[in-house]
Amino acid sequence: MLTGVDPVQKAEALLGPRPHAVVIGAGLGGLASAMRLGAKGYRVTVLDRLDSPGGRGSAITQGGHRFDLGPTIVTVPQLFEDLWAACGKRFEEAVDLRALDPYYEIRWPDGSNFTVRQDEAAMLAEVERLSPDDVKGYIVFLRDSERRYHVGFEDLGRRPMHRVGDLLKALPKFVLLRADRSIATHAAGCVKDARLRMALSFHPLFIGGNPFSVTSIYALVSHLEKAFGVHYAMGGVEAIAKAMADVITDQGGLIRQKSEVDEIRITDGRARGVTLTSGEMIDADITVSNADAGHTYDRLLRNHKRRRWTAPRLKRTRWSMGLFVWYFGTKGTRDKWQDVGHHTILNGPRYQGLLQDIFQKGKLSEDMSLYIHRPTVTDPSAAPEGDDTFYALSPVPHLGHDNPVDWARMGEVYRQKVQAVLERDVLPGLGAHLTEQLVFTPETFRDRYLSPHGAGFSIEPRILQSAYFRPHNVSEEAEGLFLVGAGTHPGAGLPGVIGSAEVLDQLVPHAKMAGQE
Repeated sequence: MLTGVDPVQKAEALLGPRPHAVVIGAGLGGLASAMRLGAKGYRVTVLDRLDSPGGRGSAITQGGHRFDLGPTIVTVPQLFEDLWAACGKRFEEAVDLRALDPYYEIRWPDGSNFTVRQDEAAMLAEVERLSPDDVKGYIVFLRDSERRYHVGFEDLGRRPMHRVGDLLKALPKFVLLRADRSIATHAAGCVKDARLRMALSFHPLFIGGNPFSVTSIYALVSHLEKAFGVHYAMGGVEAIAKAMADVITDQGGLIRQKSEVDEIRITDGRARGVTLTSGEMIDADITVSNADAGHTYDRLLRNHKRRRWTAPRLKRTRWSMGLFVWYFGTKGTRDKWQDVGHHTILNGPRYQGLLQDIFQKGKLSEDMSLYIHRPTVTDPSAAPEGDDTFYALSPVPHLGHDNPVDWARMGEVYRQKVQAVLERDVLPGLGAHLTEQLVFTPETFRDRYLSPHGAGFSIEPRILQSAYFRPHNVSEEAEGLFLVGAGTHPGAGLPGVIGSAEVLDQLVPHAKMAGQE
């Protein structure tokens, strides 16, 4: 008799064990993939080298300050709702998501500013205040961003793009929308004010792309913000990662932290499992890599002859910029700096020139632009009572350029420059209130996340490095090997990595237990 036995165990006792899926990396793409595989009936093991789930979406707590290490906003909550629903659960019961209003404020050196909200009337008023002559052009841009959303996100972004036929079907739409133009060029064709052009074109930086070279399809982000809002998860994105881990364990899956994969084992052209750095071998029926696509092919498949993603091919690949992130806590400032909201974008004196230094010249500039995150505006739990938690993020060159930045030497020098800019422009008197602090440089991203060249967002989403031209979700290098996460289709950012698991779901069949037809 099998009374009192878990239904999954009962089924396995009657029909045999479930097929085993190994997921490399407990980043958000890996966790989402594990959830979907568990829902399909697989026995799932997630292997991750860090000490907690979430990858870039994890957090570090110091002195009562929770530093959200990576993404801070949720723009398409429906993706999470669909993910939880696929597992027979409700996302809203697991995560407390708060809509933000305003979304963020953009500031320029001349003292002008631009506040972004969901309400269209409020946005039209902002545009008219900043540049009255550009109201009509802004409306054109907004309507066009909706068309690009339907093509780039709902169509191409939510289905596999690994066959040539997928590319051929997409080409007419790309031609019609002039996807060959950069988003910066597209914005310049709609509005005249340089500040407004920046405000409408900077979004690709959040997924590692240069607005002056990334396809104009990414104008779709403006529609995403307007249609679905910008949200914050109470407890940070770490709270989402922990809730995802709970679903996986509820399904009977296993998450092993501090377990680093050294190699994907290939036999007779098929992925058979992995070998850990400890020497332990784990067999699998399918293997899913949430490690960076470059690391997957260059390191984890180093002993396997590759057809497409060879070492020379990866060397020619254009990578996203690096990130310098200063996480810091302040004492007794909850009622100080009242004009600084949850998200602030602080522009330096240059836009295109700074981006050329970062993406093309590989030069650490004297000037900078900063993204400032102050979660305590929405979530007081991010800091001790009365205190604040911040991070200031500066895009910088990755480590793959000639003469890369020596961050061991320059890290503190640059941090002091960041602090000086913050004290001058947005947080006067900051130094007197500093308590806990932590710095991440591109070297941290290289060593902590095994990101090639310390890139912040894997492969840059240029037009010939997107969709079909990106590493495919189903690997052409070995059967039974799949890729998810920022370096594969559809790309970086929370919608992209969660979407990669949705694409995986379309590629992997339901599990069949031994004895099933």
